[in-house]
Amino acid sequence: MAKRKKRRIRYEFKPDVQGKNLLQKLHLTQFQQQKLLKWSLYSLLILALLIVQDVIMSQLHFMGAVTDLVVSGILLISVMEDSENGSLFALLSSAFYVFSGSAPGPYAIGYLTVFAMAAAIFRQLYWRRGFTSNVLCAAIAVVVYELAVFGTGIFLGLTYWGRIGVFLVTALFGCVTLLILYPLVRAIGKIGGEIWSE
Repeated sequence: MAKRKKRRIRYEFKPDVQGKNLLQKLHLTQFQQQKLLKWSLYSLLILALLIVQDVIMSQLHFMGAVTDLVVSGILLISVMEDSENGSLFALLSSAFYVFSGSAPGPYAIGYLTVFAMAAAIFRQLYWRRGFTSNVLCAAIAVVVYELAVFGTGIFLGLTYWGRIGVFLVTALFGCVTLLILYPLVRAIGKIGGEIWSE
């Protein structure tokens, strides 16, 4: 009797079929591949801006101010995408920005996410999508971000009121950066079709 049970158990056991692993089983449609490509290119753009900012632009001072390329890139991409995707991108990329050590402080995550979301929602509700509306909303978000960083610096005792001009010049450089980045961000945004219709 015991021999029959052992035989039965032995014969009932079947090893797992050796086949494709998870990555081999993963199948993406052409639309999903294009979306993945688009968001990967956006991420690489932010990484490239971070490298240029840290390696080159941080050495150059204009009237006591430096550029803030990463902030301009994050806010422009967030405004040009729909508010849900743009806000999530702003949250993730601002966290990467803070952990890279280039951000003024951890509060930059909250500021960038909230201002990107507010600018995207405002643009989506009140203006048709176009060059002027995208750049103007992103520029307003850049200026508000720089003023918020200045206000935080005042509150924490890291700066003084006489340096507000430096922060405004940094915001001006950020707005000029938006004009330079717009064609590239627009070209990447067209991958996979239009972002959303109005």
